[in-house]
Amino acid sequence: MTIEVKNIVKKFGAFAALDTVDLKVGKGELLALLGPSGSGKTTLLRIIAGLDWPDAGEVRIDGEDALGHGASERHVGFVFQHYALFRHMTVFENVAFGLRVQPRAVRKDEATIRARVKELLDLVQLDWLANRYPSQLSGGQRQRIALARALAIEPRILLLDEPFGALDAKVRKELRQWLRSLHSEIHVTSIFVTHDQEEALEVANRVVVMDKGRIEQIGTPGDVYDNPATAFVHGFIGESIVLPVEVSGGSVRLGGRPLNIAAQGVASGASKLFVRRHDMQIGPAGTGSLEGAVRHVRSFGPIQRAEIALTGGEGKTVIEIDAPRDRELQAGEIIGLQPRRYRIFTAQD
Repeated sequence: MTIEVKNIVKKFGAFAALDTVDLKVGKGELLALLGPSGSGKTTLLRIIAGLDWPDAGEVRIDGEDALGHGASERHVGFVFQHYALFRHMTVFENVAFGLRVQPRAVRKDEATIRARVKELLDLVQLDWLANRYPSQLSGGQRQRIALARALAIEPRILLLDEPFGALDAKVRKELRQWLRSLHSEIHVTSIFVTHDQEEALEVANRVVVMDKGRIEQIGTPGDVYDNPATAFVHGFIGESIVLPVEVSGGSVRLGGRPLNIAAQGVASGASKLFVRRHDMQIGPAGTGSLEGAVRHVRSFGPIQRAEIALTGGEGKTVIEIDAPRDRELQAGEIIGLQPRRYRIFTAQD
């Protein structure tokens, strides 16, 4: 199933939760809506599901107008952050619930329902928990059961709202890998909401980055990480050093000191320099565009994270960089720094 959203506007009083949003989701795609709290991602998901209605705009599913139909008529499977499992029902009955409450005209017989539930429990690898109750499951197991229940009705579209938000980091990572593998088997057009950039980049085919009710960028995980379209995307995805600079006649200055980097066609005026922490090259003092004193170093895994007090200009700016451990940094050492890859955006971007 394809999904097309056109010119969607949704306001809550004076607050614009969605401001003229356009989006196309391809058949069988696994798409992430990524953004901070209040960016509009959950509101957009609820409108697609039929749990909320826009003030203006269109929603089309496979080319048909969806706004004339309620949630039950859109054949959408919805997975909530906090599972929403029925505590008084066993795992088996939770998964079977959607099949049992279907209208008599389309409801399957008991043998077919039981076979379908068993198939789904096998799919999420929890058939051995069929007779347990939700309170007897771990958080990760509950989330997989919630997904099996959503799939039971054979939805045309699967929507997940912060599906792993209530879980600890290790379980989240395991379930991200599991969801990606599961999607490759079921090929249901799916959209999931998250504020976790790592989750979006690891799981999705494409990522939609949202802020303040607008879409900032749509692209593959590689696109949005390596080629951020706006200052917001660069700052939100990945860990970046952000420095206030001045562009003048193609020259870039920090605190009055010229930097040996190109202005990337940015017009003269106040701007911001964005550099990923691992893209800051380290050299001896006196080399590179920047210079600073190492204040503190922490080593973990293959990298060392160093806190650097930049020198020059007015006052001092402190940044953090990530560097390989083949050159051990020492507190008090003066080093030169040169951005390998960077972006410059005007201060208004």
